[in-house]
Amino acid sequence: MSAQLLGAVASIVTFIFVFSLLRRGVLREKYAVLWLFFSGTALFFSLFPGALDRISSALGVAQPVNLLFFVTVVLLILVSVQLSYELSRHEARIRRLAEEIALLDRELKEIRESRDGE
Repeated sequence: MSAQLLGAVASIVTFIFVFSLLRRGVLREKYAVLWLFFSGTALFFSLFPGALDRISSALGVAQPVNLLFFVTVVLLILVSVQLSYELSRHEARIRRLAEEIALLDRELKEIRESRDGE
């Protein structure tokens, strides 16, 4: 199996997998768009490998695979930063909700105690 065909098959499988997760509601749209874009781009470069050669020569990169690895690493770092941001945001929301529940629980206990004391 040629590398071009393998890349195209992997891109199509990734696209179908992400679309399936999206349809089942497992993956939210804002994340699915990113992965669908990546798989579409990979499919494009699998079908038109000369495009990567032209882009890398225009940027002065010696080997197209070096450009591919560099872009992949940068994109993975950006995805990691974005997921870290989302995780931090959710942790703050969970902490705030836990504090609100604790305050409501204390208030409920005080109301029950005052009602039982009457």
